[in-house]
Amino acid sequence: MQVEPDARQAAADRGELTRRMGLVLERAALPLPPAQALHRPAVVEVVHTVQRDLRSGPLGPDRLRELQTRLVLGPAPMCAPVDPQGHLSRSVARALRSVPVRADARRQPAGSTVAGWQAGERRVLEEALSLLEELWPQGAEEMRETVAEVALLDGHAIEGFTDFTVHGAVLVNRTRLREGANGLPGPVRCAEALVHEGAHTRCNAAASLEPFLLPDPGAAGGGQRPGGPLVATPLRADPRPLSGLFQQAVVLARSVLFYRRLAVAGAAAAERHAKLAEGGAMAVRTLDAHADGLTPRGRRVLEECASVLGGHG
Repeated sequence: MQVEPDARQAAADRGELTRRMGLVLERAALPLPPAQALHRPAVVEVVHTVQRDLRSGPLGPDRLRELQTRLVLGPAPMCAPVDPQGHLSRSVARALRSVPVRADARRQPAGSTVAGWQAGERRVLEEALSLLEELWPQGAEEMRETVAEVALLDGHAIEGFTDFTVHGAVLVNRTRLREGANGLPGPVRCAEALVHEGAHTRCNAAASLEPFLLPDPGAAGGGQRPGGPLVATPLRADPRPLSGLFQQAVVLARSVLFYRRLAVAGAAAAERHAKLAEGGAMAVRTLDAHADGLTPRGRRVLEECASVLGGHG
């Protein structure tokens, strides 16, 4: 993976993930769906469930039948709006368990839920995708290889997230489709959200195949470090592991590259570009201080982030 979008590499990584998913289903003696169906986030969730269940031994016939009913066999849509579904609701429930309690929580409606799309919101998504096609065709092409489903969130708890258990789905708060307080139009804000969450999705796939961080010597079994020390990050109020900061650096670098292409869009876009670049430089500086926790591949991607964002030295 690299900071500049690369649809060919994204497709190759997706193909390798598909191959590995098929092996998990074969081990469980479940029927193998068509390759395109394995790109569906709901099917990805089933594979993760099977993989977890297999740790306790072979699956019984009742469990196999139950899981088989959850295997959706049709091809996955790409960058398509989707309404509430079980795999998305379960993903939000997991995400909410990791959301820190805000100091002003009493004044905010609690929680977030998956929401249905309204006609106007679908038009905003279409305009955002068209904007990406026009300004950044490489980014749009990679996104078509990376993002299958775009789901909306209601509520103030979560602005957006990805979840490798439903890989290929991105969940975006519907407020990110509306005009911002600084005057940025809804399609621009939606396009940024797609770039942001699409970058997380791309990082998740790439890291599952070739890690960006070294194993944590203190982890049980010498496994992949959850991130080592907790560090301050530009996009989250709570301290995050290095793995989270690394992804934030990539997200911010790609977001800055997007806004560079919006240089003629006026003061609001320039202001947003400056804020993202400032946060990105902070991320690079912090990662520089912990570069001994990165693999050679991770250091290479960090160098690419630094070339976009600055922050070295």
